[in-house]
Parts: sequence; structure tokens; C-alpha cells
Amino acid sequence: MNTHSAGLLIVAGCFAVLLTGCVERQLTINTEPQGGLVTLNDEQIGVSPVTVAFNWYGDYNVRVSKEGYETLETHRELKAPLHDWPGLDFIAHVLYPGRIVDEYEWTFELTPRQDPTREELVKQGDALRREME
Repeated sequence: MNTHSAGLLIVAGCFAVLLTGCVERQLTINTEPQGGLVTLNDEQIGVSPVTVAFNWYGDYNVRVSKEGYETLETHRELKAPLHDWPGLDFIAHVLYPGRIVDEYEWTFELTPRQDPTREELVKQGDALRREME
């Protein structure tokens, strides 16, 4: 192999690496009403609507809080698409020349907080006092 062929081979290898595909993953979390503080797996990610990049599929703990509304604590699962299954992921991440974007969107409805009335608080206090006696 001469020097010219070796140089072309190196240049072709560099282009092959630069032209490989990539997978972008994005999760958008909306709330009704908007403006809830969103925590995903114990990490605050922002105020809804908020979009965040993620690296793995699976179960996510979601917490949303907003003044005047009950705090929502739940979980959701992101299932891996076919191109992210073991074996096929190599093709999508390395060999496929294009860009793949996985976009997911979750919407959560917040419930207005129902503060107890003065009478309900007095009743609860009386019940606790009787219980202590």
C-alpha cells in the first residue's frame, strides 16, 4: 500500500466516523394549569411546560408542585423503541447515517387545593383533644 492510498483510507475513515448517526431523546412535561415546578427522579428540571434530554428508558418518579394546588407525586414509564433494543441500538447509534429524535410528552392535571374551613379545623382540634384525654 502506498502513502497516497493510506492517506485516502485515513480520510475515508474520518468521514465515516463523522457521518455516523445519532439519537436524541427529549421528554416534555406539561401541566394543567401550566407553571408547576417539575421534579424528575429527585432532580428539579424546571417549570412546566419543560423539555429535558434523557439518556435511558424506564420508570421515572414525577413530582409537580404549584402554589394553590395539591402536590402531585406519581411515576411514568418510558418504553424503549425498537431501534434502542440491544443489538439494534448499535445500528441506530453508530451505523445509521441520519439523526433519530425520540420525543415524548406527558401531561399532568393538577387538582386545586381544598383548604379546610374554620369549622372543620375546630372539629379536628376538638377530636384530637378528646383523644388525648
